[in-house]
Amino acid sequence: MAPGRRVGFIGAGAIGLPMAIRVAAAGHELCVVDASEERRELAVAAGMAASERMAALAGSHVAIVMVATAAQLEAALSGPGGALEHLRPGSTCVVMSTVGPRAVQGAARAAAARSVRLVDVPVTGGVSGAERGELILFGSGDPSSLDEVAGVLAPMGRLVRCGAEVGLGQSMKVVNQLLASVHLAAAAEALAFAAALDLDQNFVLDVMRGGAGGSWMLSDRGPRMLEGPDAEVTSAIDLFVKDSGLVTQAAADVGFRAPLVAAAHDAFSRAAERGFGRADDSQVIQAYGDPAE
Repeated sequence: MAPGRRVGFIGAGAIGLPMAIRVAAAGHELCVVDASEERRELAVAAGMAASERMAALAGSHVAIVMVATAAQLEAALSGPGGALEHLRPGSTCVVMSTVGPRAVQGAARAAAARSVRLVDVPVTGGVSGAERGELILFGSGDPSSLDEVAGVLAPMGRLVRCGAEVGLGQSMKVVNQLLASVHLAAAAEALAFAAALDLDQNFVLDVMRGGAGGSWMLSDRGPRMLEGPDAEVTSAIDLFVKDSGLVTQAAADVGFRAPLVAAAHDAFSRAAERGFGRADDSQVIQAYGDPAE
């Protein structure tokens, strides 16, 4: 798809906004739709059009959806005044949210009823990956539809084609989130354990991150874990409660026992219950409380 096509972008959150900025910078005419006035103002400051109404998507060739939950996806597409009421027949909807296979398959059926094509392209790489255009995009759906939007997706990162069935991209993402959830919770548990053993956490982090027990999550989130609850929020605890819950649900749907991600989900849930749901996901370490407790 050549630059200059009209693209709608639904959801300008911490990851969505830098994704949208990269698409616009590639030469596409882009309009951001978001309920938050603050996020719309940031989009306008970055040189994009912005609206709180889905009607702004009228005439778009492509509509990208980057909302947080399955419920938000359904509302954005099929709710009163939703995107599917305004997208023209033959346009393509790209679901880049992490919502699980069931939700995206339901969205595909709703889109097809309006003669709108839908492809499933959840992402991984976080805010830093979005800002650099280095996300991994797990794409699935009709190959010709993916071909049609490949040029729009390219500024955001590397497209990995996972199959022709909508939902396979989400399945790849839940495998990714199993790993991410477990590694993040394990890193938090290790640093909390170090404190309980009267070890200096900064010293432990420095030593462990370069050894066999290290992980990307330990290296990336470990420093923010030690900053405490005031660490910059790049991805909230609540999102990992949601994502690890999606993994456990997907596992249950296929009769697969996944005890490690269940334990990670419990850690994220405990941190949220302690009042850290909106804190950076590194603060899952708060699930372990004060080492003296």
